Amino acid sequence: MSAFRKILMATIAIATVAGQAYAQDVKVLRIGLDGGENEADQVRRTECVRPGLVAATGVSEVQIFPSPNYNGVIQGLLGGTIDLAVMGASSYASIYLKDPNAVTPVLTTKQEDGSTGYYSIMVARKDSGIKTLADAKGKKLGFADPDSTSGYLVPNVSLPKDIGMPVKQYFSETGFGGGHENLVLGVLDKKFDVGTTFGSATGDWAQGYTSGNLRIMVSKGLLDMDDIVQVWKSPLIPNGPLMVSNKLPADIQKKVTAYFADLPKTDKGCFDSFTGGGYVDWSPVDQSFYQTIIDARKSVIGG
Repeated sequence: MSAFRKILMATIAIATVAGQAYAQDVKVLRIGLDGGENEADQVRRTECVRPGLVAATGVSEVQIFPSPNYNGVIQGLLGGTIDLAVMGASSYASIYLKDPNAVTPVLTTKQEDGSTGYYSIMVARKDSGIKTLADAKGKKLGFADPDSTSGYLVPNVSLPKDIGMPVKQYFSETGFGGGHENLVLGVLDKKFDVGTTFGSATGDWAQGYTSGNLRIMVSKGLLDMDDIVQVWKSPLIPNGPLMVSNKLPADIQKKVTAYFADLPKTDKGCFDSFTGGGYVDWSPVDQSFYQTIIDARKSVIGG
């Protein structure tokens, strides 16, 4: 055997041992929560996956890390301090544009009709007199979060086509609500005249549709749909991904993905809790499913 081949084989052996050691060293899985909902409710909805993930992966502990905003989780996934998260497509696009190899999107939620998409929905108070986009001209518009797909990116891509001018020219002022739940509460409290959140746009309006932020708020008693009206709806947006950090060993990534893929069958109640309800299953996805959002984010935000 040549000296070069001996060195090569030795290097491979060292890398293999190091990889095995790293896999054995994974004792904790860290789930990031993006702040789209108040922290206590997000943690409560996520708690149920802890024992199942421990059993499925062999780790000693699953930790939950709430962030006050989307960017905290984005930075955690980029830096390796968060191992998995479910976020919107724009948040995934932000990560991908900064480091295409940081995470892998593996699953997305699927509605009862088989669709894997949702809508940005602009709402106003019913007593405001605002019923259409024309009524909203010159009013104050609230966005959910700069890294939200439905709450910021898609409105900035789609609204100009419907209003015939840039968003900042049409509305008197724009601002951020600090997540979807707070954004809708801000509309109700007259902080904003109109605001962008998300929902399936299918099913019963009185229930906040079948899934999405409006549905979650109704189920928690935070919102009476009789108090708001829908002013605008975007084109269909791809449901956000469950993302797994590529800093995890491949076998752990596979076990995490398999656990969540089976969750609708093994524990439908936990699946409903973890996803916020209104979904029937997961659908496998990869980077290509989000290419249009990646392109849109690069164009509108730049990263």
